[in-house]
Amino acid sequence: MSVFNSSALYPRFLLTGLSGLESRYGLISLPIFLIYGTSVAGNITILFIIRTEPSLHQPMYYFLSMLALTDLGLSMTTLPTMFSVFWFHAQEISFNACLVQMYFIHVFSIIESAVLLAMAFDRFVAIREPLSYAAILTNGVIIGIGLAIAGRALTLVFPASFLLKRLQYHPVNILSYSFCLHQDLIKTTVSSRWVSSIYGLMVVICSMGLDSVLLLLSYILILGTVLRIASKTERVKALNTCISHICAVLTFYTPMIGLSMIRRYGQNASPIVHVLMANVYLLVPPLMNPIVYSVKTKQIRDRILKKFKRQKV
Repeated sequence: MSVFNSSALYPRFLLTGLSGLESRYGLISLPIFLIYGTSVAGNITILFIIRTEPSLHQPMYYFLSMLALTDLGLSMTTLPTMFSVFWFHAQEISFNACLVQMYFIHVFSIIESAVLLAMAFDRFVAIREPLSYAAILTNGVIIGIGLAIAGRALTLVFPASFLLKRLQYHPVNILSYSFCLHQDLIKTTVSSRWVSSIYGLMVVICSMGLDSVLLLLSYILILGTVLRIASKTERVKALNTCISHICAVLTFYTPMIGLSMIRRYGQNASPIVHVLMANVYLLVPPLMNPIVYSVKTKQIRDRILKKFKRQKV
């Protein structure tokens, strides 16, 4: 019993890469870390362009900066353990380190969901009240929204970590991915998990679930406003300002829904499918967001091209 109690207090956790493909980790890691490098470089570029171009010091680009910072945080949170698994075959992670990583992965995911909602509100105000846009979304309002977004995520996820800390685990626990997720940690417990499970579900409903409903409502209001614009050219112009944001929303929510469906209905699917879906959920949004905004947003694209031309000269 004393041995079990000791292992329950200090359980070992083993991360998993792609089972059965360990001999090919060197090759598999190349596209993964190319994605990481592109994600980090892309989001840093977005932040640099917005920071150095006074003409981009507007509400829309402040929210884009929040999105880029969130994507950077998410990438840097998952990068260390993926490095250790795919490059060094080092799978073991301490319980406390696993909890910290889990905490920040879910915090940044919830923040990204809320930032996307704030960006939808920004587009609604810009289309419905163009003359009062700057007066409504002042710097103080934007800072308040940013603090509320961060505060909600930090507050919601903290009890989940505390509840997991109180549970008992096997001496050695094998996780499903190369990073720590709440739903994966819960499956390794040997004590009653219903409180943690219910709380985890409540967090999802109160954050991403609520955000997705409000996002849908925002776009219903945006569409209604656009349809009331008399000029067809102005309608198209208004909708074009939402294209990048719609792509970002789809990039974030589609992998998340896919991962949830795989967990719910894919019990007979290969473990590799589950791992790939989890990696897509965490790797693709930070990769695609800077690409989409660089390509689809003329102001960002023009500033990036101008910077490159200056460097060549």
